[in-house]
Amino acid sequence: MIKIKAIQENPKVGDIKGNTSLVENHLNLAKKEGIDLLVFSEMFLSGYPPEDLVMREDFLDEIQKSIDQIMPQTNGISLIFGAPLKKNNSLFNAAIFLQDGNLKDTYFKQILPNYKEFDEKRYFATGSENKIITINEVSIGLSICEDIWSETFVDKIIDDGAEIILNLSASPFTTSKKETRVKMLLEYYEKYKRPIIYVNQAGGQDELVFDGSSLVLGNEKETFKILKSFKTDSLSFMYKDTKFIFENSEPEAKSDKLEDIYEALVLGTKDYVQKNGFNGVIIGSSGGIDSALTTVIAHDALGKEKVKTIMMPFDFTADISIEDAYELAKNLGINHSEISIKEMFESFSKGLSESFEGLKTDKTEENLQSRCRGVTLMALSNKLGYLVLTTGNKSEAAVGYSTLYGDTAGGFSVLKDVSKTLVYQLSTYRNTISKVIPQRIIDRPPSAELAPDQKDTDSLPDYDRLDPIIEMYVEKDKSIQEIINKGFDEVEVRRIVSLIDFNEYKRRQAPLGIKISDRNFGKDRRYPITNAWKP
Repeated sequence: MIKIKAIQENPKVGDIKGNTSLVENHLNLAKKEGIDLLVFSEMFLSGYPPEDLVMREDFLDEIQKSIDQIMPQTNGISLIFGAPLKKNNSLFNAAIFLQDGNLKDTYFKQILPNYKEFDEKRYFATGSENKIITINEVSIGLSICEDIWSETFVDKIIDDGAEIILNLSASPFTTSKKETRVKMLLEYYEKYKRPIIYVNQAGGQDELVFDGSSLVLGNEKETFKILKSFKTDSLSFMYKDTKFIFENSEPEAKSDKLEDIYEALVLGTKDYVQKNGFNGVIIGSSGGIDSALTTVIAHDALGKEKVKTIMMPFDFTADISIEDAYELAKNLGINHSEISIKEMFESFSKGLSESFEGLKTDKTEENLQSRCRGVTLMALSNKLGYLVLTTGNKSEAAVGYSTLYGDTAGGFSVLKDVSKTLVYQLSTYRNTISKVIPQRIIDRPPSAELAPDQKDTDSLPDYDRLDPIIEMYVEKDKSIQEIINKGFDEVEVRRIVSLIDFNEYKRRQAPLGIKISDRNFGKDRRYPITNAWKP
């Protein structure tokens, strides 16, 4: 018999002392609860992903000091957590097994992901040995994150005698991954008839959000526990006579896709702002749906006291936009103000008049409006210590429907990986919780309001056509012909693809933002800017 506790925490990358304190606090509590085995997630001491921090010897030395500090506190208990560990001049992604004040064993991750947001082969050597540890005569097979996604790997540790499969994970959220994980683990149980403990971290780290949703599966495939999504959580349970016995049998309330996405955006925003020490956030509120959704997410992440919106009207700003921006702020109880950019624009125009003499008015003047707004927001950011949240979405980023140093000016992009159609869906979803976004914002045709009676569709196809083209080309690497074969107009497809490829230079200069899709504009997709290949 063995009493186990799985810890789903939110470690902070680089905060070795803080992460060590989390381990120690949970360790002290677990001893009082009579826990035999306490388990944390992958790379817990460093936080995940630590990226180039692990290339610093002083960083690795601090990790070792923390392991040495924790070790004597494990008298009477077993502890497993993840950390980067150097051995024989090679660096490994390791699971550390401490017991009764000693380092009992280490397991080195064998399958290193090297795709999309993952680049572990840049840092870590590949482990070569399976590890089956024994606690209270129970054999536990160790694995780290990507290991468990290989059925061949699982076959081997079962053959080696694992009674329980234990996985330490740092698996980021995407819209499909939670369901995929559960399905995979249920299939493993059906095949191997072995209980599974899957411990994932929760929290935001730069563009990544870790959803938690740790899973403990035993007895029968219908009997399992999923820990809370997007929150810290823990679960204590017994292993006796080949079965898990849960102290609390109540299952987690099921969430739907939109709820998961929304919670991911809230958590990603909250952790980015708070972990980086910003006083709050500033958002340029246009009265449109993108800025409205960004504002509501920020409010839900940080509270009304930490959010400030600025309406920056000009000649083409509709009265209803001003009204709707004000109503949104009122509904949320946040600080809202209005700063006209008219004098600023006229001053810039006057200063440029000699250089522009004889040239027609064009997009330059439209972009200048946007850049006046960017300057205003960044000035307030400097003065107040507030982070500027940009409000552009994935659809706009894909085709370059944005102004460099204008609406792209800022420190974090909440909707960077959210398509325009999904923006509408999320806004409608949020209003089912409390109706804070004025319905007129949701119903109005989208517009940048940089020219008289301007609408997005003046420059772009309807989003119900644009977004599927972007998804197929960017996320699924479909060819132009494959997209056309899905029923899309050839001229339109070629134009959109051309815009996507041309505007890589803009995206490289835009702030990072939260990843929710299988392929975002960030680490996932790295196209050369100088690129002569044309599809």
